[in-house]
Amino acid sequence: MLDRLFVYGTLMRGFDNPMARLLSVEAECLGPATMPGRLYRIRHYPGLVAAAVPADIVFGEVFRMRRPRELLAQLDDYEGCGPGDAEPAEYRRDIASVTLANGAAIEVFVYIYNWEVADLPRIVSGRFRPDSAG
Repeated sequence: MLDRLFVYGTLMRGFDNPMARLLSVEAECLGPATMPGRLYRIRHYPGLVAAAVPADIVFGEVFRMRRPRELLAQLDDYEGCGPGDAEPAEYRRDIASVTLANGAAIEVFVYIYNWEVADLPRIVSGRFRPDSAG
């Protein structure tokens, strides 16, 4: 099973919430990475959608999960895409290619925003901060 996860929002290091703390204990941060995409402010957290143009880049971090099956089940519940969640879920877990800081491309799991973004503010910088507004 794939054991790497790309995070771009409240699961990144430096965010103080139960799931970010869980990830920091159950996974090793491999460092910064980027992937094609656009970020939108959903509420106090972001959502990543497919890139509209090649210049659309999202910045985040890659973690290597020690027990991916167990950790992903917890993260799926947190992201609202677990087996008991209503469809269409707010997020879906996909596999994508990201680029590490050293230029290497690797496959990772990533949570993709699954609802309409037309009326949401875009985070143009591609970097999420709690005060990101565009």
